[in-house]
Amino acid sequence: MNASKSRKSPRERLNAMVGRLRDEIAAGQRRAGEFLPSEKALAEQFELSNQSVRKGLDILVAEGCIEKIPRVGNKVVAPERSSVTTIKFGFHSSVIGEASLLQLIDMFQEANPHIRVQPVPMTSSSFHYIGQYFGGGLLDAVMMNYTDFRDCLESGGRDWLEPLPRNPELYSFLSDAFASDGLQLLQPFIFSPLLLAYNRAHFAEKGVSEPDSSWTWRDLIRTAQRLAVPNERVGFLFDLDSANRWPLLLLQSEATFERRADGSFRLDGTRMMETLRTVRDIKRDLSLLSEGVPAGEPERMLAKGKASMIVTSFFYLNYLQNESVPFDVAPVPHFGKPMSLLLAIGLAVNRQSNPKEKEAAARLLDYLTAKQAQTFVRRQTYSLPALRQAAEWVGEETMYRPSRFSLFRETIPGFRLFTELGIGAEELYRLNRELKLYWAGLESDRSLCAEIESWSRGGGA
Repeated sequence: MNASKSRKSPRERLNAMVGRLRDEIAAGQRRAGEFLPSEKALAEQFELSNQSVRKGLDILVAEGCIEKIPRVGNKVVAPERSSVTTIKFGFHSSVIGEASLLQLIDMFQEANPHIRVQPVPMTSSSFHYIGQYFGGGLLDAVMMNYTDFRDCLESGGRDWLEPLPRNPELYSFLSDAFASDGLQLLQPFIFSPLLLAYNRAHFAEKGVSEPDSSWTWRDLIRTAQRLAVPNERVGFLFDLDSANRWPLLLLQSEATFERRADGSFRLDGTRMMETLRTVRDIKRDLSLLSEGVPAGEPERMLAKGKASMIVTSFFYLNYLQNESVPFDVAPVPHFGKPMSLLLAIGLAVNRQSNPKEKEAAARLLDYLTAKQAQTFVRRQTYSLPALRQAAEWVGEETMYRPSRFSLFRETIPGFRLFTELGIGAEELYRLNRELKLYWAGLESDRSLCAEIESWSRGGGA
């Protein structure tokens, strides 16, 4: 048995058979009127069952590549009857930089000349209406982050997502995040925990030890005060207004949002309320060092030497590509138990797409999560690929890589999703609005509790 084939899953071997036959037909290596090898021969060549071979041949029939002639065989059709399949692929525009997505699409199309990918940029709010996008035929495949995925499920979009085979070569904690009721609904693509990035030159200048995994938030506050230089730089920046940042502090407290019997929040007098006060106090202590800033601004300020430390993600480290700042990374500070907020991005197929487009979309997903594309992400960006082998790749680097880049491997046990706070995506968005006001000193404890408990009972917007 061929060792390289035996390591592949049945789905991968089926895709390999369909892809090779399709490519040979498109390239003219199998001419019109020629018959393909028998099903038995194909089964032996690709180590498949006869049933799987027939399934693959049905795909080629649906694509117009071959014609089944009863009791004779499978005949290649004239080239004019074959056609290029175009699939519509929705994604966040930020992923263009975070994963070199357009280059990956070009690589996929070069390897699959019979498929064309039409990029469809989307916003976060789009995923709330994913059923309309899928039902209207506007998308065949889509990329969404974990929050988008939860929003999709909460909005009744689960039945629009094609169940996918679980890939054991991807990090299991990512596959688990994108599963529901035992079904793999998204295939993990890239991920990142939150981390601390810092300017090493600033630490050396002040004679301060660089951060390590023992750092608490109080350690960070004291160090930030020493690193700050009036009218020149701030010691620390943290975008506390971002829903992809502040859940970190709540998760580290190990508190969850409590609920009454009717499902509404109970906030007053709870451990979660104590945690919200603690975060408010931290923000007060950092009032001269940290303010709400636009997305990507902390990274730009670190690059310009205007900030000594920032909370960021491997995704956002891509803002530092081609910058000369001598930066390194460390785990985020904690309250005593190391934890970090996990951000993840996955890929889905429209269950309602036509068979031809659905198969092409599945082929795109397989390509983007396979070794070549995932290793490309690892080497060309700071984002972490979901394929374990690619994420842990060691070799000659093509760009500056901080010395502690691989620290994520040791911090995996501390990764937490925002849903572990006991909230859903819609509640995250609503809490984000209320907590901005509270942490800015524009709401009291009493008014915050009253407002959140009210809308969670359906009594407010």
